[in-house]
Amino acid sequence: MTVKAFGAYAGDKPLEPMDISRRSVGPHDVGIEIAFCGVCHSDIHQVRAEWAGTLYPCVPGHEIVGRVSAVGAHVTSHKVGDLVGVGCIVDSCKRCDDCSDGLENYCDHMVGTYNGPTPDAPGHTLGGYSQRIVVHERYVLRVSHPEEQLAAVAPLLCAGITTYSPLRHWNVGPGHKVGVVGIGGLGHMGIKLANAMGAHVVAFTTSESKRQAAKALGAHDVVVSRNEDEMAAHTKSLDFILNTVAAPHDLDALFALLKRDGTMTLVGAPATPHPSPEVFSLIMKRRSLAGSMIGGIPETQEMLDFCAEHGIVADIEMIRADGINEAYERMLKGDVKYRFVIDTASLAA
Repeated sequence: MTVKAFGAYAGDKPLEPMDISRRSVGPHDVGIEIAFCGVCHSDIHQVRAEWAGTLYPCVPGHEIVGRVSAVGAHVTSHKVGDLVGVGCIVDSCKRCDDCSDGLENYCDHMVGTYNGPTPDAPGHTLGGYSQRIVVHERYVLRVSHPEEQLAAVAPLLCAGITTYSPLRHWNVGPGHKVGVVGIGGLGHMGIKLANAMGAHVVAFTTSESKRQAAKALGAHDVVVSRNEDEMAAHTKSLDFILNTVAAPHDLDALFALLKRDGTMTLVGAPATPHPSPEVFSLIMKRRSLAGSMIGGIPETQEMLDFCAEHGIVADIEMIRADGINEAYERMLKGDVKYRFVIDTASLAA
């Protein structure tokens, strides 16, 4: 099946319209008519070859929502007409300990929604900046939000699960004081989710102009990190820090805000490394530095259900597919509140 898409033929070329092929729906596959696809910072890193190993043509997009258009003969979990989502994973080995534990995101053979190996032409996966996609049923998620919220659900498939997973793993809840560093596509979801989990949320931003916006998202306190007095007021007060910033920065100033046994988890993925933290920042208070990457399929479903129950969606700006290059430049300037979402109907225009 040939469908319309938007992608790039090289890292130094703009994204442009292209026709791509999708495989036929196999016995365990779900065919999905894509309605909306979120735009993630990872899309920029990959399509511009800032991360190694980009395969071209590259069609990004791993925040996919739409409606089931076909199911294979052995599919039992989804039916034609269902609202569904697809996140960052479209395959894994299905046999290792990680897959058995529902942590397909840590499988050594996880296949990403784009730029992953596949027997389908052209030999690597092509993502959600397209009209349709075919995915094994295991990696298709149920969407129970109202249909009118569908576009704003799309970013939950990456930004939502990337922040939900560490908050759940480190047992964030009532009685915890949680810092969220960065108020962008990931950070704005972190604030909403930590608040819904019952934590006291402290948002950290370099911009005074984001103070009120962070409070509107659910932050109880907001700290402008360039203000030394504001930072000092939270010394040794936080149980957990979710650091969403995707640019290299000094981590030591944030470690000073953690209590004994506190943890800072990194979910932002900068193109170049952070400066190494001072070891004494860790050992003197038994603090931990950790990382976390999206979530497995069961936890992603749990996150979607949690968000539906609590009325949580992303704050989005809708764009046409042919506006993607301008959207990338705006993202790099931080000029989006807080996630661009492509209206896939514009691919047919």
